[in-house]
Amino acid sequence: MNEELEYAEMLEIPVETVTVRRKERRKKEKEPDLQQQLVEEVNEKLESEDPSYAESTPIARTAAYEGRKKRIARRIVVGEFIAVCALCAAIFLTNIFLPDSAINTFVRGLFGNNGSAQTDTRAYSEFTLSPVVNDTVNVELAVSETGVLSFTSACSVYSPCDGQLATLNGNAETGYTAEIKHSEHFSTIVSGLDYIYAAEGDKIRSNIPLGYSDGEGEVRVMFYSDGTLLNCLTVNENTLAWS
Repeated sequence: MNEELEYAEMLEIPVETVTVRRKERRKKEKEPDLQQQLVEEVNEKLESEDPSYAESTPIARTAAYEGRKKRIARRIVVGEFIAVCALCAAIFLTNIFLPDSAINTFVRGLFGNNGSAQTDTRAYSEFTLSPVVNDTVNVELAVSETGVLSFTSACSVYSPCDGQLATLNGNAETGYTAEIKHSEHFSTIVSGLDYIYAAEGDKIRSNIPLGYSDGEGEVRVMFYSDGTLLNCLTVNENTLAWS
């Protein structure tokens, strides 16, 4: 309003003739609250009888339905039990009265193949011999006329081949004697050990010491094939081979 009066004075217009009009300010319309509007719409739909918004209710199962379900489960279990008993009875009877039947032949072949796969039937000539003493030790190896390998030295003693410690006899005073089974046909006996590093049933490796000799007694190594002492060993320094 002051600006209009000043402008009127500049034009030398009497102030009494100036009409001042105030511009009415429009009230800012309040924007609708979208969140509140959405909540109201959802509430209206829930209050309506629209089936798409109806609350789901659990289906009440009758006692007859539950009883029928249990009876079916019991019948299935009983049927499976009867089938298993019938199968066992059939196998038992065929094993007694029909030992050469197809099912018995199949079972014997199945288990027989698994057993043979685990049995090592190699002969002694199929094994490559490893040194029985370390290469860093200066040991004189000798082979007798009967094929017995012997030496006297303070050193670790190794098995000539991988295998399993079948038997262990002796003690620390008299010395230990170990029998190593390499296959069903081939075995080695090592005697004169002052210390033993394995127990019966242990796996024996040719690159891991079997025992130790303090050098005061003689160590003897004997090779057997099906219980017969082998006399076909040659020695070149510390290297062993079949002749």
